[in-house]
Amino acid sequence: MKKASEAFSELEFNTLLERLKKLTPEAEKEAHFEPSYKESSFEQISTELKKAKKVALNFIRESDEINSILLSFGDSVHVLEAAELEKIKPYLEDKKLKKLTFDSKPLIFALRFDEIRLAGVSFDVQLGAYLLQPTRTNYTASDLGFRYLKLYIGEGQDSFRQAIIDCYLAYHLEEPLTKKLTEGKLEKVYNELELPLSPVLAAMEYRGIGINKEELKTYSNELAQMINKLEEEIYRLAGEEFNINSPSQLSSILFEKLKLKPVKKTKTGYSTDSTVLAKLINEHPIIENMINYRELAKIKSTYVDALPKMVNPKTKRLHTTFNQTVTATGRLSSSNPNLQNIPIRTDIGKRIRKAFVPARATDLLLVADYSQIELRVLAHLSKDETLTKAFEEHKDVHQATAAEVFGLPVNKVSEEARRKAKAVNFGIVYGISSFGLAQQLQIDAKEAATYIEMYFNRYPKVKSFIDRTVSDAYKKEFVKTLYGRCRQLPELKSNDVRIRNFGERSAINSVIQGSAADIIKQAMINVENALFTDDLMSRMVLQVHDELIFEAMALEKSALSSLVKKQMESAYVLHPSLEVNISTGPNWLEAK
Repeated sequence: MKKASEAFSELEFNTLLERLKKLTPEAEKEAHFEPSYKESSFEQISTELKKAKKVALNFIRESDEINSILLSFGDSVHVLEAAELEKIKPYLEDKKLKKLTFDSKPLIFALRFDEIRLAGVSFDVQLGAYLLQPTRTNYTASDLGFRYLKLYIGEGQDSFRQAIIDCYLAYHLEEPLTKKLTEGKLEKVYNELELPLSPVLAAMEYRGIGINKEELKTYSNELAQMINKLEEEIYRLAGEEFNINSPSQLSSILFEKLKLKPVKKTKTGYSTDSTVLAKLINEHPIIENMINYRELAKIKSTYVDALPKMVNPKTKRLHTTFNQTVTATGRLSSSNPNLQNIPIRTDIGKRIRKAFVPARATDLLLVADYSQIELRVLAHLSKDETLTKAFEEHKDVHQATAAEVFGLPVNKVSEEARRKAKAVNFGIVYGISSFGLAQQLQIDAKEAATYIEMYFNRYPKVKSFIDRTVSDAYKKEFVKTLYGRCRQLPELKSNDVRIRNFGERSAINSVIQGSAADIIKQAMINVENALFTDDLMSRMVLQVHDELIFEAMALEKSALSSLVKKQMESAYVLHPSLEVNISTGPNWLEAK
């Protein structure tokens, strides 16, 4: 029974795990595990708080307001009223008193509204669990309590009980998780990167960024007109009106009425998804109109119409949430809204960025963008002289690659050749197959395989690095980044060749993209500290892909540019060295 429970937990079979709990002799007792708690006042715990070396901390919140303060010294959880916050403030801001948390960032964020700077956070359960198993989809109290403490905690707790449980676990999970982090040699990435990054992200979330609602309203009207014109053209080409947003009706028009050749069949009929439309692009003019229609409709509904509704009514700013424990590679993601997915390949998508503005019209947005950071990491790790030289000589790396691969003088490289070289460059970073490259470039797999072979002929040490990385991954069943971030690769043990191929691609991608992500995180920590050390008023507000975005006072433009460039380029010593491009403007679009 114990082995089955551990296996279900490992595989994240949460429903089966819950059922299994009910089959054990002590099921009722175990499934309803709850730590003891008691309502306390500051006076009742002050003696223990004064002599404590560490304390677990949590809050019960409603929106941005703290309703109750939870503290634990190990045995039980003390529940204090929010009115006691001012009395506890000196302890919260005391660096010497270690704070143990289940998820520190929301706590740091919440305290900012009460002008309290939480200090001394020495442990964060979710960050530790994430570093140990970065491919898991969640890090719940129920899962972690069972995995490390063999405590059966039922799912679906109400918010009060969940907060109590999280506080209790924050104290008791410190020891087993710290031990595991030490065994995995993950202390550096935990203590020097992820833990100090949390308050930086919390501060950025708290600051938010300005949104020009009028700009979005204007753009929404423009998009509506463009969409209406596309609808009319689609109806004309179809010879009738129909529900364009209905896959079944569109399928009927394309494959029955217009007699186009179906590409893929699903349970409900012939597919009309984006991959299918891309393959049919040259078969009928209605297809290009459909692709454009979908792009505009998505941009309008997902961003242009949605962003104004997400603006905080109190601050009048947009406050995204940065997620530290989501991606397997270590990259940050964001939600509400997801800024990583704002389309930037077309002018229509880029226009959204025009609505992101500084709080005051006299201020600027400063954008600091790492130049080809992942390809620089690849050059550093592979030690390929040709690739490294291209960066050292400040060449357009995609143009240089095209010249190398296609045997052309640099001045003879066409835009088409550069586009193909760019796809190969980034394809190598992501461990792309010839099939994947063929789909991306819309060429046959044989031609794509030839491009990859030609690439490796010109960059032989890149090929050696990839082969070595994959070979080591098979032996160790994991890979590590430059900072020591680890990703397990159980896929490499699969009998299914497709799953093994995915594991091989993940091995390459995790090392390169993960190392780049670590460098960006280090840069964010360094920049944030430097801004305060140099007593600048400008602030970092967003991180998107390889960019850091700052709300800059116009008078600090020069000083901020120098500070940011210096800190970002010195975040890690690469060969070839890191390079950062700085630009400014009245909005995010014009700062690019």
